[in-house]
Amino acid sequence: MTVPAVLRLGTRKSPMAMAQSGLVAEAITARTGYRVELVGVTTHGDVSQAHIAQIGGTGVFVGALRDGLLNGQVDLAVHSLKDLPTGQPEDIVLAAVPRRDDPRDALVTREGAKLADLPAGAVIGTGSARRAAQLMLLRRDVHCVPIRGNAGTRLAKVGTGELDAVVLAAAGLARIGRLDAASQVFEPDDMLPAPGQGALAVECRASDPHLAELLSAVDDALSRAAVTAERAVLASLEAGCSAPIGAYAAGTSEHLHLEAAVIAADGRQALREHGDGAPGDAAQLGRDVAARLLRGGAGTLMTAPPVRTINGKDAL
Repeated sequence: MTVPAVLRLGTRKSPMAMAQSGLVAEAITARTGYRVELVGVTTHGDVSQAHIAQIGGTGVFVGALRDGLLNGQVDLAVHSLKDLPTGQPEDIVLAAVPRRDDPRDALVTREGAKLADLPAGAVIGTGSARRAAQLMLLRRDVHCVPIRGNAGTRLAKVGTGELDAVVLAAAGLARIGRLDAASQVFEPDDMLPAPGQGALAVECRASDPHLAELLSAVDDALSRAAVTAERAVLASLEAGCSAPIGAYAAGTSEHLHLEAAVIAADGRQALREHGDGAPGDAAQLGRDVAARLLRGGAGTLMTAPPVRTINGKDAL
């Protein structure tokens, strides 16, 4: 099959998704000369108001885009890589992982307060069990409540005083021009990112090898190796992307260092392991680190967070 003159790029319709897909489209055009147009697709995760863990994890943002690929609605799709399930469908290929942006998590509060500055019992909004568990590791007294909606909606809840803070991906804030709202960016030593956070995934049909080859022009080998190691941890632990698991790999073309952790949902305990290897052995590096976590008792920590009530709202 020949590559069409204008590539139709499927993306979620949120401002953040449109912004990051636009960046990928510009990169494809710059490196290949092909024009790219964005096609907004509504996913189940966008229309449901249920908590992410209740509707199947962040993979709910992926299905409609993949359906669009397979039915010919779009030629390629861009996802936040952390949203991808670890199993890759045979009829879809991960054609490119562009150079990764900041993988860290960011805290947004009123008046620039850092986590240590928040009042006792502060209420923090996050849709992530991983973030909630690590926040409670850092401060036992905070209350984490599930929150949905795009970044603008979440930021507004802090501005109105409904929440004392929210935690969002630093890369996402940067992509919508709101990184200035962050009062604190957590280093991986304090809060390990989600596997693949800050990275994007470009997928196309396996039946379009010429398009896959063209899209490889925006692939970054080191970013791909890093997220491969991180996602191998997730896959080996047989945990979904909503589990309280963090993983982050970084390095050079010759060496990759991986940190991974499993955190109890109530923030009372965490297991952390690390490993080193060559980028070409990224998947095995992730499996090895996961095996050490399992030997340390990680399986007992990967449970759903207990539900408590804070001011009439469910809390993680």
